[in-house]
Amino acid sequence: MTIDFSKSSDGLVPAIIQDAITKNVLMLGYMNAAALKQTNDTQKVTFYSRSKKRLWTKGEESGHFLDLVSMSIDCDQDTILVQVTPNGPTCHKGTDSCWNTPNKATYGFLSSLEDAISQRVAEGSSETSYVASLFEKGINKIAQKVGEEAVELVIEAIDNNDTLFLEESSDLMFHYLILLKAKGFTLNDVVNILEKRQ
Repeated sequence: MTIDFSKSSDGLVPAIIQDAITKNVLMLGYMNAAALKQTNDTQKVTFYSRSKKRLWTKGEESGHFLDLVSMSIDCDQDTILVQVTPNGPTCHKGTDSCWNTPNKATYGFLSSLEDAISQRVAEGSSETSYVASLFEKGINKIAQKVGEEAVELVIEAIDNNDTLFLEESSDLMFHYLILLKAKGFTLNDVVNILEKRQ
């Protein structure tokens, strides 16, 4: 890994810190050649502090170290992407990230859909919400609906209509997320088990 420290007059390059598991960006710091070497040697992320004018290992006072997982450089060789395992909050203000966002795994649209399902359940208006009406009927009805959707998916898998297959796949996923909510779990709980099996 060759980094062009000469592009900056002070010999510093930006280091973007990303959680290796959640892929959330946690903070931005700056490294010089000595900080990069110390990070590699200790496997604890070290920066050059522009305010303290010295090398600074994240967590040296708080104990909230950033354990190094990997590093890569961008196409211009003047920015480092540092993937880490954080040991506690990353921000000095006690938050998970310097943008005050929680460092939890998200799955794009599926996480938004989970949130929408939770909102419908919380609002509890079965007259206007299909999700709320299912919850009102109880776990047996929700589980039954997942079973029905699974059977419909299997039927479409055998057929040659890709459009119907994908529609039934979507129906099954939607109802499965509802069932997870009814059982008090999230998609992340399932992902955790899959990761352990990997």
